[in-house]
Amino acid sequence: MASKKINISVFLLAIFLVILSFFFFFRIDLTSDNRYSISPLTKELMRNTDEVLSITLYLDGELNPGFQRLKKSTVELVDELDVFAQKNIDFRIINPSEASSNEDREKKYAELAALGMSPTAIYERDEEGKAIQKIVFPWVKISSKNKTVYVNLLKNIRGFSGEENLNISIENLEFELTDGIRRVLKTTVSKIAFIEGHGELNEAETFSISKALSRYFQIDRGVIATDAAILNPYKAIIIARPTTPFSEKDKFIIDQYIMQGGNVLWLIDGVRIARENLSTSGLSPAMELDLNLSDQLFKYGIRINATILQDVQCAQIPVNIAPKGEKPQFEPSPWFFAPLLLTSYQHPITKNITEVRSEFTSSLEIVGENKNIRTALLLATSDNTHALATPATIDLGAMPNPRDKNYFNQAYMPVAVLLEGKFRSNFENRLLPEGLTGISAVRSESLASKQIVIADGDIIRNETNGIASDSTTLPLGFDRFMNQQFGNIEFIQNAVLYLADDPRWLELRSRSLKLRLLNKRLVADEKLFWQITTVITPLLFLIMAGFAYQIRRKRKYTK
Repeated sequence: MASKKINISVFLLAIFLVILSFFFFFRIDLTSDNRYSISPLTKELMRNTDEVLSITLYLDGELNPGFQRLKKSTVELVDELDVFAQKNIDFRIINPSEASSNEDREKKYAELAALGMSPTAIYERDEEGKAIQKIVFPWVKISSKNKTVYVNLLKNIRGFSGEENLNISIENLEFELTDGIRRVLKTTVSKIAFIEGHGELNEAETFSISKALSRYFQIDRGVIATDAAILNPYKAIIIARPTTPFSEKDKFIIDQYIMQGGNVLWLIDGVRIARENLSTSGLSPAMELDLNLSDQLFKYGIRINATILQDVQCAQIPVNIAPKGEKPQFEPSPWFFAPLLLTSYQHPITKNITEVRSEFTSSLEIVGENKNIRTALLLATSDNTHALATPATIDLGAMPNPRDKNYFNQAYMPVAVLLEGKFRSNFENRLLPEGLTGISAVRSESLASKQIVIADGDIIRNETNGIASDSTTLPLGFDRFMNQQFGNIEFIQNAVLYLADDPRWLELRSRSLKLRLLNKRLVADEKLFWQITTVITPLLFLIMAGFAYQIRRKRKYTK
């Protein structure tokens, strides 16, 4: 009788919990690194999504364990997003390699590549040691109504192992998917502007980054003119490698834009180089570049030094080593004036980004003691750096020995810094410049504002091939001599998103998951043992449980 009461109680409790689950929803993540949890910001995004999302994952088929893990994590994340979405997500998984013939397969690959989904080649070895190449597409297509975006899930950081890059890719999954969803659902577009009128980089030289940023913002270009409020509609402005001085009028308009809470990305060279002389004679004077901005940047808490940084960790250029009069013979040689800058692992702007390529870079210094300003180092040189003071002469025929520790005797020189907080106006207690219109009120302290100062304008400049109409633009950060893609485009894009968008989204990139790798030697040596153990052990437990149940049942009913 007592057992019947217990069974009824358990049954009633189960019914109560089922009914309760219709009114209260909760999920518990018991993992130490919360790998199955999404941020409150992502939950809010999905709850406010009143459109049906279609998500297609192209990662399927015979995948190695690393890519299987990436696929599994993507599926789990989409399932989690679906839980919080107002409407069900239409989720599909497609194997691009599934085809009736090699010709059809290649046609499929070409169609996906034409959409911007570049394939990734994986090189593995079978049990006999033969090399096998597999093609995978670690991409996701996100669609809603008539808008579609393609998201690359795979991060490829130079110098990291395949397992580490896949782990980083999993860490970034929430950011990448929510970024794609936000772009699909976006109905209003914020504006940013490239400032012109001071010899800044032109449209062709900033085409690559403009194309990347156009996915998020409306991009305008133009001179500042005389209207003091002309910059107010913009979430951020970009000053990309100016070469002529700023007038006091332009400085005032930028200053008051910052005082109103505006955000600025400064890409300023500290030194003037005659680049045309380098390409012809191999010699060039190097002198301080006076843009009439030193006082303004100093007021905001930063100084750009009139130095040129040389670094052992640098890009390479082809050098003709053939004797004069003979057929040219080129070999790669270190180009110490093109440091490959280290990115900070501590900040979401630069976390998990490969080195950033620079050229004729200067260094930065934090100055002043404004307690309302927070700073963060974003880019720095390696621990084998030399700061060449100006004025000086650059001689391509007299490159230093990379092993000379007495020459490369400086380390981690700052090149890019983030400043955020409340800034003091550079025109505090000063007369206003003449010729201004539209002045309403002059502020001496800013609203909350953000500035990123980079002591190299080449970081945002893409190269071009050819001349005039026959020219083609290379991707920002792509080094054609080394045939490598560096992190410039991702760095600049993240920097502008941090300035002009809600920075909480970018902070999703700060997520860290512990990498738990298997010991490959033990896996190879003990593979058969663990295969047998994992298959046989559960069967033995089932057989033992069956025998125990039969013995208990026999004793019970025999009595």
